[in-house]
Amino acid sequence: QVQLVESGGGLVQAGGSLRLSCAASGRTFTNYALGWFRQAPGKEREFVAAIVWSVLYADSVKGRFTISRDNAKNMVYLQMNSLKPEDTAVYYCAARGSPLIRVGVREYDYWGQGTQVTVSS
Repeated sequence: QVQLVESGGGLVQAGGSLRLSCAASGRTFTNYALGWFRQAPGKEREFVAAIVWSVLYADSVKGRFTISRDNAKNMVYLQMNSLKPEDTAVYYCAARGSPLIRVGVREYDYWGQGTQVTVSS
């Protein structure tokens, strides 16, 4: 059974940093695209970043966030720097059973439960 478990969320002041982690289990994820999405109150879930052997970022986080993965540990990370109040959201880890990066929510097969990130101004 596939499980994705996020950690590392919290409250931070604008300009600060947080590092999110996602532990994946249940199978080997080497050839899976792994991604991060976020959902703010009253808004749709949106793509943040994804990684296979290449990476892709949403324009809103490019240059501030860095996605990485450790295949040996089945982990994916999201380093978030220069955080802004508009980054406040629940952040979700997701896995796609294909080595092709996609940005659509429906393209991903497995989801974590989410971790709250709150950025105060």
